[in-house]
Amino acid sequence: MVDRVVSAKGYRLADQAWLLMMLPPLFWAGNAVMGRAVAGAVPPIGLAFWRWCLGVLVVLPFAWPHLRHDLMPILGRWKSVLLLGTLGIGIYNTFQYIALNTTTALNCVMLQSSMPVMIVLMSVILFRDRVGVLQGVGIVVSLAGAVTLISHGDPESLLGLELNAGDVWMLAAVAIYAAYTTLLRRRPAIHGLSFVVVTFAIGAVELLPFYVWETLSGQPVHATGITVLAVGYTVLFPSIAAYLCFNRAVELLGPNTAGLAIHLVPVFGSLLAILFLGEQPHLYHGAGIALIAAGIVLATRRRMPPAE
Repeated sequence: MVDRVVSAKGYRLADQAWLLMMLPPLFWAGNAVMGRAVAGAVPPIGLAFWRWCLGVLVVLPFAWPHLRHDLMPILGRWKSVLLLGTLGIGIYNTFQYIALNTTTALNCVMLQSSMPVMIVLMSVILFRDRVGVLQGVGIVVSLAGAVTLISHGDPESLLGLELNAGDVWMLAAVAIYAAYTTLLRRRPAIHGLSFVVVTFAIGAVELLPFYVWETLSGQPVHATGITVLAVGYTVLFPSIAAYLCFNRAVELLGPNTAGLAIHLVPVFGSLLAILFLGEQPHLYHGAGIALIAAGIVLATRRRMPPAE
């Protein structure tokens, strides 16, 4: 679990489900914008490899005291840990960075917005989970909000959306992360920092041969200002902060409800574009954000399990 941080008001930040759901999509929206911005300047596998390598180095000093205690549970469920590290770390972000080299941010966000639905389907298929009426309505309403944002209030425009090779990579990435989210219930009962550092290390080791191949193929990672900023951002925010928060949100709310946070990616993406790219706010922004918020409220209107 994430560290049980106590605020001045006496509650644990690690138990604030709403906050835990808000932060990952904010960081992931920035990751998509950054990934598209550096496409062609920073090789995709190299970006993913150094993201996880440096992530391990940053987290390890904080995770070390817990790793000694969690070693036996990790070894006892090593197959689950290896699978989760492979899906959520080794494959997902690498596929996303590859996709962003050959497709538009619009297509990526559209495909990513299908992830909560995929999570529900996988939960039903793999674990025979039941979807309540309110939860089902909430998922549909939040999906409608995401479509409203992506289509700029004109859903018919999506009929002209054409898929290319990058879209196929992104669709595969979405399916991979949906599986990761659904299978998080199989993670051992260990500290959140232990889980993050081990899965980060798994992803980095698995990417090493592909990174070597990419480098020898004429796409080395050069230590430029763009590279340093891109890797630094991905290490601190979409990696460490987002994974700690999202893993804990799944622990508190379950994969189906926590997965709705993905619908906030286009919300934050729109807000970032307005703030930093000078885009003008429109009525569809408000409508889409309102629908997503309403859907999340509906889907989370159930009794939360007590914190451990």
